[in-house]
Amino acid sequence: MSKANKKRSRLIFRGVVLLLLAAAILFSIFSKDKVKVLAVGDKAPDFELVDLEGNKHRLSDYAGEGVFLNFWGTWCPPCKREMPYIENQYKAFKEKGVHVLSVNIAESNLKVDTFRDQYDLTFPIVIDKKKDVKELFNIVPLPTTFLIDKDGRIKKVITTEMTEDEIISYMESIQP
Repeated sequence: MSKANKKRSRLIFRGVVLLLLAAAILFSIFSKDKVKVLAVGDKAPDFELVDLEGNKHRLSDYAGEGVFLNFWGTWCPPCKREMPYIENQYKAFKEKGVHVLSVNIAESNLKVDTFRDQYDLTFPIVIDKKKDVKELFNIVPLPTTFLIDKDGRIKKVITTEMTEDEIISYMESIQP
């Protein structure tokens, strides 16, 4: 094969590879499902997850009451710091129509159970094993907390660590 033919073959090969790459990039951009980012005022999507005792919890079970929906992980330092505050206020607000529903992201039952015992947590803890609820709520940082009012609407989304005073204020804001 002559030098000119080798050069032309290499040029054609590179052109084909470049076209395939461009096609792949365009396909990935335009074929992605657009995830709806939940905003204040939106109806919180319903879901069902199982707690450490095997009981099912659905967001819709809490209709007519406020829900403090907290997403977290055992490895997350801010989550560890705010858990005792959430527990204190859960005890103070559970008789006032505000419920804590705590969603761990895909960790083992043993890890979550050990964490619960370490922090003496008594509110319901469910585990999002397949990360479906994480995706449904478009959770990126942990902790993330959704304040849901008695009508099932998102009142506020908190994506930072909370102080106990903030938690009190947030729970008061969703009290029916």
